[in-house]
Amino acid sequence: MQNYQKINNISGWAVFAIATVVYWLTVEPTASYWDCGEFIAVSYKLEVPHPPGAPLFLLIGRMFSFLAMGNLQEVAYWINIASVIASGFTILFLFWTITLLGRKIFAVEKGNETPAQTMLLMGSGAIGALAYTFSDSFWFSAVEAEVYAMSSFFTAFVFWAILKWEVIENESLANKWIILISYMMGLSIGIHLLNLVTIPALGLIYYFKKYPSVTRNGVIATLVISGAFLILINNIIIPGFPWIAGKLEVLFVNGLGMPFGAGIIFFGIVLIAALVYGIYQTQLRAKVLLNTLLVSLAFILIGYSSYTSIIIRSKYNPPIDENNPENVMSFVSYLLREQYGSRPLLHGQYFDAKLDDQVAGAPIYIKGKDKYEVSDRKIDYVYDPQRTTILPRAYSNDPKHVGLYRQYMGLGENELPNFVDNLQFMFSYQLGHMYTRYFLWNFAGRESDLQHADWLAPWDALKEVPAEFATNKARNNFFFLPLLIGLIGVFYHYAKHRKDFYVLAILFFLTGIALVLYLNSPPVEPRERDYIYAGSFYVFAMWIGIGVMALAEFFGQKSGNMMRGAVIATAVTLVVPIIMAQQGWDDHNRTNRYFSVDSARNFLASCEPNAILFTGGDNDTFPLWYVQEVEGFRTDVRVIVLSYFNTDWYIDQMTRQAYESDPLPFSLSHDNYRQGGPNDYLPYMENQNIKGGAISLNQYLKLIREDHPGLKVPTRLGSYNSIPSKSLFLPVDSAGVIAKGIIPKGMESLVTSQMVFNLTRGGLEKNTLMILDLIANNNWERPIYFNNTSLQGVSVLLKDYVVQEGATYRLLPVQNPSARAELVNTEIMYRNVMERFQFRGLNDPKVYNSKDHRDFALNHRSTMNSLAAALIRENKTEQAREVIFRSLEAIPDNSIIYDYTTAQTIKLLYNIGEKEKAREIAAIMGERANEALIYFDKYNLSIDNETQKNIVILNDLVTTLKSQGETELAQKFEEYFVTHYSKMNS
Repeated sequence: MQNYQKINNISGWAVFAIATVVYWLTVEPTASYWDCGEFIAVSYKLEVPHPPGAPLFLLIGRMFSFLAMGNLQEVAYWINIASVIASGFTILFLFWTITLLGRKIFAVEKGNETPAQTMLLMGSGAIGALAYTFSDSFWFSAVEAEVYAMSSFFTAFVFWAILKWEVIENESLANKWIILISYMMGLSIGIHLLNLVTIPALGLIYYFKKYPSVTRNGVIATLVISGAFLILINNIIIPGFPWIAGKLEVLFVNGLGMPFGAGIIFFGIVLIAALVYGIYQTQLRAKVLLNTLLVSLAFILIGYSSYTSIIIRSKYNPPIDENNPENVMSFVSYLLREQYGSRPLLHGQYFDAKLDDQVAGAPIYIKGKDKYEVSDRKIDYVYDPQRTTILPRAYSNDPKHVGLYRQYMGLGENELPNFVDNLQFMFSYQLGHMYTRYFLWNFAGRESDLQHADWLAPWDALKEVPAEFATNKARNNFFFLPLLIGLIGVFYHYAKHRKDFYVLAILFFLTGIALVLYLNSPPVEPRERDYIYAGSFYVFAMWIGIGVMALAEFFGQKSGNMMRGAVIATAVTLVVPIIMAQQGWDDHNRTNRYFSVDSARNFLASCEPNAILFTGGDNDTFPLWYVQEVEGFRTDVRVIVLSYFNTDWYIDQMTRQAYESDPLPFSLSHDNYRQGGPNDYLPYMENQNIKGGAISLNQYLKLIREDHPGLKVPTRLGSYNSIPSKSLFLPVDSAGVIAKGIIPKGMESLVTSQMVFNLTRGGLEKNTLMILDLIANNNWERPIYFNNTSLQGVSVLLKDYVVQEGATYRLLPVQNPSARAELVNTEIMYRNVMERFQFRGLNDPKVYNSKDHRDFALNHRSTMNSLAAALIRENKTEQAREVIFRSLEAIPDNSIIYDYTTAQTIKLLYNIGEKEKAREIAAIMGERANEALIYFDKYNLSIDNETQKNIVILNDLVTTLKSQGETELAQKFEEYFVTHYSKMNS
């Protein structure tokens, strides 16, 4: 026994070491795109991230940040290392889980393990654990500062712990393991809720141990009780306790006239007293099971208490304080992720259902001066009952979604979906595209990292593919080997140990397919979501380990020697993790990749001192937060997220000092922009006295401040304000503006005496109202900038009044006379691009630049094209040449493959006399576009708009080449264009 236990421990730690070293060698050196920049920033300064928060993750990240020893550029690296360590421990507990399952399959007696059995279990555990080590989704999360790696650790620990509990005979000691599991579950709430879905699987293990005579009714009862425990934690303890506390708080403060906090204190005292009393009485009366449950509940609450840090830090009002959850009312909303809305689950509408009614629901309270006030009411939407269904999958009436629903269902423009169509969408998109494709990425292969790219079968790898696929580092072919070994494990496990098979099957279902059904994804996501389902891939890795056991038994029987069979099986299946590592290394190795941070620095470097910069969304913003909060770069710039600017809590934060950035000069008060007020959305309602004419912006803002009845539109639920014209005008003191020196040289003649802001939609969103208020009251004192996504996201047209100064556009009272060319301040932009922009690692073909990095590189290529084109218009040919070749050298083709912006670069090369270089690039791009279009047509593929992009490239090349007299090449590419364009439209 001691020998086996020693070998098992040493082998587990050896696998841990391999996994940890692999992740350490491939870890991101700085903040990745998406949520990582935010998590690193809020961990470093213990701020408040997006709902529902991850307080324990932040506390752990804060501790790891100390390892940077004051080097701010190293903070991100060390917080990333927290994920590396957590991932290594996940692999450790996976190894030990597989060996525990193997002991049960082969009925290995404790203390009587044979050398053959030891070899079989160690080999199986190592292969299964290493297969998961190199799986696509888990490896991705293991090397960045996101919650999924740490969440996986808690899941792995809890499942291993219940298997350890199962083999413990001593009742008292076994109960201690139950309490430990409960505590770890409570802690995991402060990371991510995925751990909770393991509860039904844990319940089955408990049932199988306590009740050897298994019955169908017993299994069903166990799953029902386990489901009740899951609901208890997920729906009652996590949001429910704060909700009850909130109800008591309103009662005590509003009803009984007591001070703020009285209801919360009362609830806390009652809860703790009830737990203490219950634990004491059950201990006194020797109610072991009930005592264990109550102690477990206490430890869950102790783990959950990490969430108190969110309220504490929010009260401090840090620069990042999302949703401002500093009181029980806002905290409950924060936990429930109410800002993201909800999706129908068991019953709801089809996407074509008409809205019959809107019903005022529960009140939404905010903290007032001396009591809680109702700021708004939740709205319940009532749809045509004839167009509702059970298990609604195609529910969104967003125009972008409707067209995709019809595409997946094969419906015509006016056809109505039925329940069969609804299920077809569920199977084809949600279960097929959004789960099975991800599953096969991990165990069969992956076509590329392009959005919506498919999994890769071995025979697909033999096809001739276009350059964008052939050079894509994420193109991985596992030859079905992990999948085949795992499937062998599935059937073998079912045959050999049906109880444990059912445990793994329910865990696989709950962490995979059940999540798909619960999340009810719309037909398009901003990025691939495979990391959500890594728990089910974890289970399949166990079956890979069990598949090795099956092969070991087979080879042992054939050779007549189980030791030989175990060695052969381990040696043969070692190819699985080896090929997964070999194929996946280049697209999971993030060393020397810095452009996520450099692109953020480039945005901020494009702004003048004390600027205000609007961004569009997460990927635009979180890297900027990172470089400001952690590295302290350009903290004078106030970054404003356009989507958040629709909320009162965020606007309130803009009225406070933030580092060197002064409060924003709004004329509207909190009452004018409060949530649930009359200005959340201002629809266009034509006024007969205006009849299409423009109205004064200043006068309109005055009417808003006065809550003027002339703007009111009554509804059954109340009233809201409207906008009576599609155009607002703002007078400009032309001479005063010129005197400020903010107008670029040569643009003085473009200064306008009046700026007109035209609506681009059916109304004015609150964020745009606040932008207009800012513009009207800023008086051109602070520079106001927009990035490309925020410029498109506002509900008025601003692009006629912006001047490009780098990666950003500055709002100025100059009117662009041309709809085809952007206004560019070439003097400032040239300095920013050539002296301040950074492109670390983009010119290194060994560095893996994912789709996000390539998209931001594309934006920078476009930015430099705009600058070069403006310099050419100003006859500054030599400077234009420097900019163009800076672009080609900083972002070369062998690192970031030429894209459609490069087609515009070709035209610029001809304009500066670089005909040979232009012809060389044109020839490469034209042939690549043709090759790609042939491939897409041959296999009927539609990936990330690649067909349309390549059609555009060919069209641009033809136009440019014809204008430059390149007749032969132009004719060749025109033939390509005509052929593919006609096929696309046939």
